[in-house]
Amino acid sequence: QVQLVESGGGSVQAGGSLRLSCAPSYDTVNSYCMGWFRQVLGKEREGIAAIDSDGAISYAPSVKGRFTISKDNAINTLYLQMNSLKSEDTAMYYCAADRPRVENKWPNGLLQRGYNYWGQGTQVTVSS
Repeated sequence: QVQLVESGGGSVQAGGSLRLSCAPSYDTVNSYCMGWFRQVLGKEREGIAAIDSDGAISYAPSVKGRFTISKDNAINTLYLQMNSLKSEDTAMYYCAADRPRVENKWPNGLLQRGYNYWGQGTQVTVSS
């Protein structure tokens, strides 16, 4: 079973930047659909960025223009570059992955039900 480990979270001032990384246990980034989700206690998990097995990218309107999803196939790592951070970006951020299928390929990359493999999460806290 695929294991995912997120890193790079932390505390930052509004307007600052962070880069999150996701390191899968197997060769997942190259051929799987991958996504970043976030969740606040009491709220539903929200898909914010995804890149499918064909390289098609999706962003939630709330982060478009500020966040960038990318990957390095050579080292099997997924990234989320987060710029111009706002207080409302504060959340636990999760990496997700699964084999390609309709539910996780573009334009459906931000659907939680499209992924069966999840990381433990990394906390991002943005202060104003």
